[in-house]
Order: sequence, then structure tokens, then C-alpha cells
Amino acid sequence: MRRFFTIISIISILTSVQAQDNGEDDLGAWYMYFGTNKISNKLSIHTEAQFRYYETANNFNQLLLRTGLNYHINPEAIVTAGYGYISTNGTFEEFFGEENSTEHRIFEQLILKNKVGEFHFEHRYRLEQRFIEAYGFNETQHRARYRMQITLPLTDIFFLNFYDEIFINLQGETFGQNRLYAALGINVTENLSVQAGYLKNHFTNANYDRLQFGITFNPDLRKKK
Repeated sequence: MRRFFTIISIISILTSVQAQDNGEDDLGAWYMYFGTNKISNKLSIHTEAQFRYYETANNFNQLLLRTGLNYHINPEAIVTAGYGYISTNGTFEEFFGEENSTEHRIFEQLILKNKVGEFHFEHRYRLEQRFIEAYGFNETQHRARYRMQITLPLTDIFFLNFYDEIFINLQGETFGQNRLYAALGINVTENLSVQAGYLKNHFTNANYDRLQFGITFNPDLRKKK
């Protein structure tokens, strides 16, 4: 009986340490910038930078840089092809000599927009080809993503933003992750807005709570006639 309780105690300690090591119990933060830069009536350039932390202001988790070329079929439909660079520290605790994994990502996406009453809907369909370098090994993965976003204007200045996004692996285990998001936004100018919100990031074996602070800046780079 004593041996039984000893084994149970060891398992409990190991489980507690593992939960602490992955940072699941800590409130992290993502600081983000997004831009859509018009260069012609049909074309625009997507720019994006994200700085993600295991904790609110420190303990680096991930750097994401992404860009792409958008083709505006019409005001309600946009297709994009682009590239992303991602550097990831996969552990909550820092270890001496640890190296970040890096990923070069190619993506294709389609965005469809519609409006129902005062609600603005955006459906984003994305395919990703991921070339990952980690611990001396190279791996190629493929993934599909779908995001439904709902924006509700409160006034000309304030708005609410919600989305749910699911990630589907095209090899191995099908479910990748799910992100549920809610935020309050402010339209600072016609082409500049800010958002502050909360993200629930669910994986098969973990759930992360993240604050999100985002800036969206959409300058028009077309030459004035």
C-alpha cells in the first residue's frame, strides 16, 4: 500500500512539473501588426508581424513575419499568395544552449466577405506548406485553416470583433488547434485601427490563454492622379 501511494505521488509531481513547464497556467500575450497596402485597383500587399510571449511581457515564444500579394476580385472576395517566416521557442523554461526552431511557410488563401444586418462576416480559407527546421532535422508539413470572423460596429469609432479558427493537419493527427477570440476595437483614422482582446488557444493536450494587442494600418500606396 505504501508503494502504491509513493507511485501515485511521483506521478502527481511529474504531471504538475510538466503542466508548469509548458506554460499552460500562465497568461501570455501576442503583440501584432497587420497591413493591407493598396498598390493598384486590384492589387495590394499584405504585411504582418507578430511577437508572441509565454508571459505578458517576457519569456519569448514565437516571432512571426508574413507577407503576401492580394488580388481583389471584388470588394467581397480576395485571393492571396504569400510567404511567412516563423522562429519558435517551443519550451516555457529556458535551457542553456537551446536553439529555436525555424519555419519557412508558403500559403494560399481566399477571403469572402458578406454582411447580415449590422454584422460583417469574413470567411478565410487558407492552405499552408510548412518547411520546418528543428534540432538538426528538416520536415515538410501541410495544413488547412478556416476562420470565421464577425465584426459588429458599435459606433463610428468603436467595434467588437470575434472569430473562431480551426487548424486541420493534412498528415498525421487531423486536429491541429482551435483559436477562439473576442476583442474591442477602435477606429483611430480611416485606415488605422487598434484592438485589445482575449484568445483561447486549444490544442489536443493543452489550452493557452493569451491577451492580444493588435494594430491594423492600411495605407493606400497608389499614385495620386
